[in-house]
Amino acid sequence: MTIEDERTITVEDVRRVAMSLARTEEALVRDHVKFRVRGIVYASISPDETLMGFGFPKEERAALVASEPEKFLMPLPSDERYQWVRARLSALGHDEMRELVTDAWRMVVPKFLIRAHDERQARP
Repeated sequence: MTIEDERTITVEDVRRVAMSLARTEEALVRDHVKFRVRGIVYASISPDETLMGFGFPKEERAALVASEPEKFLMPLPSDERYQWVRARLSALGHDEMRELVTDAWRMVVPKFLIRAHDERQARP
C-alpha cells in the first residue's frame, strides 16, 4: 500500500485523471467542478469536495448503491433521470476512483477514442 492509497482523494486527484482523458474540458458550474466532453458531464465534484458524481448505467446503480451504501449514494432527485450515481471521496481508493472516472468518460466519447485510450494503456 502506498501513501497515495492511504490519503483521501482530492479534486486534484480527480482532475489529474479526468484531464488525461481525450477531449475532456473542465468547468465550474454552481461551485461544482465538472469534467465533460462536448458539454456532456461525466464526473463532478461537490463544492465541499466530499462527493464525486459520475456517469453510471441507470439500470445498475441501485445494485451498486445497495452493495456498498457506505461508499455510494443515489443521485439527487433532480439528477435521477440521468445515468448518474455519487460516491464519497473519503471511501474511494485511488485505483477505484481512476476506474470510475475512466468508465464514466467511456460513456460519453466515440468508440474510436476508447480504442485509442485502451491501446495507449496496453503499451509497456
